[in-house]
Amino acid sequence: MSYVINSDCISCGSCQPECPVDAISQSANQYVIDAGKCIDCGACASTCPVTAIAQG
Repeated sequence: MSYVINSDCISCGSCQPECPVDAISQSANQYVIDAGKCIDCGACASTCPVTAIAQG
């Protein structure tokens, strides 16, 4: 199960550089994770300052 970013995201961008497979991108309102690329490593979740990332 891949990780997802919920509406608590503040678009700080701290998660994007931590993703080893480049699965995170910025959308109009917040960052999103491409479920097809996500390898469930959790690197992004551990850097999120508002805990907006969790396994979906």
